Amino acid sequence: MRNTPIITSVPKVKGRKTSRRLSGNGSSAPAASRMQEESKEKGMLLIGLDLGTNKSCIQSSFEGKKGLHRNELIPSIVGYASEGIVDGILPGNATMLFGEDAMKKRLHLKLVAPLVDGVVKDVKATRDFLLHLRSRIEDEGAAEYRVVAGLPANADEEAREDLRQAIQGIFDRVIFIPEPFLAALGCRDEARLGDSDYIDPVSNSLFVDIGAGTTDICMVQGYYPTAQDQVSIKTAGDRVDQLLADAIKRTYPDSDLSMIKIREIKEQFSYVGKPEGEIKTKVMVGGKPRTLELEDQVGEACETLMNEILDAVREVIARASSDSVMELLQNIILTGGGSRVRNLASEMQRSLEEDGFESPRVLVAGEHDLEFVARGALKAARGARENQWQRLIN
Repeated sequence: MRNTPIITSVPKVKGRKTSRRLSGNGSSAPAASRMQEESKEKGMLLIGLDLGTNKSCIQSSFEGKKGLHRNELIPSIVGYASEGIVDGILPGNATMLFGEDAMKKRLHLKLVAPLVDGVVKDVKATRDFLLHLRSRIEDEGAAEYRVVAGLPANADEEAREDLRQAIQGIFDRVIFIPEPFLAALGCRDEARLGDSDYIDPVSNSLFVDIGAGTTDICMVQGYYPTAQDQVSIKTAGDRVDQLLADAIKRTYPDSDLSMIKIREIKEQFSYVGKPEGEIKTKVMVGGKPRTLELEDQVGEACETLMNEILDAVREVIARASSDSVMELLQNIILTGGGSRVRNLASEMQRSLEEDGFESPRVLVAGEHDLEFVARGALKAARGARENQWQRLIN
């Protein structure tokens, strides 16, 4: 039986106390009093973090405030300056660049992906990236920084500890929560909870979060999911990139496209089912322009993604109780960057119907799907109890 309820109330927590020093000549009470007053004016900055393999989202808000303080969506990449680079090549002669800035200057950088398959791969690069994210939300009015961070479904203790080590010293306190649950919380419309026709995604749904490193399939039924409620597979965006790269190489052996270009092709043309038209793209091969026809290659790579996701979806549905499964089938929700594959929801629904499932309904979460995990994490941070926060000690 699950015993961790949805966070429903915001804890009343005062800002971090400011230390004081007594001089040898007497009391520093006036100075201490001023420092205490300054501390009262400062607030606790609550942060929702989706640290993704391909893109990361961070949202922040001061405790007790409804509006967002910051909302940043950044490619998860760190670029380290190449040795011996000439002055003025990189802006401000920077030694590190991040996100889009790193991508633009990639010829002069060593690009490092902090995460692989949704978990920390390079602790140093992850810390550098997190320090950059922290700089994007820093505020002089913040007395303490508390972060709720998402983890892939079924992330093991090693993955959790690696992320904790990366975050340590950058934020003050942390809570880790499975990403599919945060996605459900993030796309939940609290203003409609009283509507008779609104299906609450946190109440009883099956979330399919298709990221770059992993696809996480999770039953969300009003509680933090257990390991039994979740399946995580490594067939996701990066796997589609590799399948597409291999297929293009077989058809056009001299093409030699970079993975960055492969990803661009996937993001522009990905589909399952019937293509909407010809897929042609112009690339440079040996310095000369060439047009590649890629409808078969793109379709086959995306079809593999869909079929392996369907296998995992069937596995999780089989674990649902007989009392919940009918409603669950009505609320299968696709989110994450992979949910943007054309026709994915309708083709998955058709396949489930052909398998004999009773009136399944597959939906796409929406255009802001890349923000849902961070949004849900911020909601969780706002409602967290004091004893749920883990202090990070250097």
